[in-house]
Amino acid sequence: MKKILLSIWALALMLTVRADEGMWVPMLIGKNYDEMVRMGLKLSREDLYSINHASLKDAIMQFGGGCTAEMISPEGLLLTNHHCGYSSIAGLSTVEHNYLDNGFWAKSKEQELPVPGLTVIFLQRMEDVTDEVMKFVGSARGEEYNKKFEEIKKTIEKRASKDGKYVASVKEYFNGNQILLLVYKRYTDVRLVGTPPKSLGKFGGDTDNWMWPRHTADFSMFRVYADSNNQPAVYAPSNRPFHPRKFLPVSTAGVKEGDFAMIFGYPGRTNRYEVARGIELALTDVNPSIVEIRDRRLAIMRKHMNADKAVYLNYTSQYASIANYWKYFIGQTEQLKRLHVVEKKQKQEAAFTQWARKNAPEYKDVVSDYEDAYDAYAPYAKHSIYFSEAFRAPALTRLAASLEPLAKALDRGVKDEDSMKRYTTPVKAAYSSLMKGYDRSLDQELFAAMTRMYYDHVAKDQLPSIYSELILKKYGKDEDKAFADYATYVYKNSFLLDSNKFKTFLEKPTSKQLNTDPAVQYAFSFVRNYEQNYAPKVEAFYDRKKELAKQYIKGQMQWKKGKMFYPDANSTMRISYGKVLSYSPQDAVYYEYFTTLDGLMAKYKPGDDEFDVPQQLIDLYKEKDYGRYADKDGKLHTCFITNNDITGGNSGSPVINGKGELIGLAFDGNWEAMSGDIAFDKKYKRTICVDTRFVLFLIDKLGGAKNLIREMDLREE
Repeated sequence: MKKILLSIWALALMLTVRADEGMWVPMLIGKNYDEMVRMGLKLSREDLYSINHASLKDAIMQFGGGCTAEMISPEGLLLTNHHCGYSSIAGLSTVEHNYLDNGFWAKSKEQELPVPGLTVIFLQRMEDVTDEVMKFVGSARGEEYNKKFEEIKKTIEKRASKDGKYVASVKEYFNGNQILLLVYKRYTDVRLVGTPPKSLGKFGGDTDNWMWPRHTADFSMFRVYADSNNQPAVYAPSNRPFHPRKFLPVSTAGVKEGDFAMIFGYPGRTNRYEVARGIELALTDVNPSIVEIRDRRLAIMRKHMNADKAVYLNYTSQYASIANYWKYFIGQTEQLKRLHVVEKKQKQEAAFTQWARKNAPEYKDVVSDYEDAYDAYAPYAKHSIYFSEAFRAPALTRLAASLEPLAKALDRGVKDEDSMKRYTTPVKAAYSSLMKGYDRSLDQELFAAMTRMYYDHVAKDQLPSIYSELILKKYGKDEDKAFADYATYVYKNSFLLDSNKFKTFLEKPTSKQLNTDPAVQYAFSFVRNYEQNYAPKVEAFYDRKKELAKQYIKGQMQWKKGKMFYPDANSTMRISYGKVLSYSPQDAVYYEYFTTLDGLMAKYKPGDDEFDVPQQLIDLYKEKDYGRYADKDGKLHTCFITNNDITGGNSGSPVINGKGELIGLAFDGNWEAMSGDIAFDKKYKRTICVDTRFVLFLIDKLGGAKNLIREMDLREE
């Protein structure tokens, strides 16, 4: 086994490097380094990643579990995207103190605002544990493999955590052909330092999302605090600013076409080695279903949010998250079709199969096996999406569904207090989370709409029995009225929405009270129908797909011996590198590599939800007092683009020049390359970045937070 794995990695490090494509593991940067130097990198390998010395990895952190941030001062000051800090900013905001709409700037550390629940993690080291894992799991497959993998994973993580001092995570790379251990430190005292008003931090809204040109000031600032020994600590007024091993100097020199650009970050998920049949199913069933469901959810949320500012503040973060990937799946579908990705994959797979038949017969049936697996899964694909996206959309159904383990325990006769706590504690946590800022009228309308959509779009023979046994039977065949009337009945009669009754129930839960509650009856009908009849089929598909994916990429690496391979993104630290680069998306259209404040003001629409700006910025624009933040052309540059390879999770990632200086923050991708998570397009792929000079200008001139400017190491050359 060891010899086989070594040969795989030898293949992966032979090669012709593609400068702009690839999310590379810092520990395995290999031959990429030479190409990076040729393109303009001035740093050493040790400057990029080192365990024994301070390196760029020590300035980068995963922020809030789903974004990236970077240290920009020796006092724990961090920079990330506005949309990454959005939920924290909204959570701290009230109608009276609306930091989200009005912005916030701490002029001293005493003014910084603690953010409950917000954490950051710093990577300490990476270690290859492939041999240990493979030796333990042996020849196991399917569910047996999953159980053994989880067992050895927990053993390694427990050993590496050193009794909780570190956060350890074992991750699969190359679809399970390589296994790495990642060890982190988690800091939990994180405080809001500064944010521009939402009109700038989210300038362009849904209209400009995933589009270029862009003028969004997508940044926010927080500070990490630690105890007196610079170690992680829960929030306490006595905590001190964290002192990082490394922080990034901030460049005010600007960028020009062709400049080297490197991005460190935590990209979430890509599926670059997906087969044609999987992409085909995404285009016909999966993506359209997600878009349709989210479109309806957003319309309902907008209606209620526009009517009440408090509802707006409570739901705005959730709305933004739903809207982001609503538009993403629209764009992905469009670009996959435009680029004829299915047809290209089919040709590649045919060539691979032909090669395998002659040279490596162990891989000759991989593609056909993949197709068989997808064909077996296809009849349930839409149901799976509707279960996760539609059924689970209302907060009430999620809360009711969380009671299912408790119901099973009661049915088994479990009564003792300690055992009951195992089931009631998660429910209490779910209740606290779901009911925070809850709006009943919004949720009820969502419930009616999602119940109707489920009925309309999931195959009738796959529907839960509650439709035929209760909803349509009791509320009639006038379906528009039936679902609304049923929703009214559920929300009026469920004890889950009465906090006192719910609290009393959890103190002494009974099966009778659960089974007679209309919300619980509804949720259990869906959950049990799915778990008993469809979840086993879906799980079997994913187990089989995992086996085939591991085999397929291993075969690909033997087939394409001269190609540089990189693993799919999996929410672990990666490096991508490329250049600042303009592009032409279609005939007679050319996009410059940067935008300016002039362009932002050209989009300005007074009072508009997406394109309004603060009067203070209008005044600054009229004065043209950009100071040292102006470009050599005399204008204030707002954003720029590079051809770096990024995806979700890279939001907030630092864009770094050849000298290791911060030149921007990655915050989006462009419409013409939204196929990127499945099929990277070298010609059109661009990363949209906010220019650090725009960030500094707003901190200084708009926010008046010169204390933060003084804290950074600004580099003019």
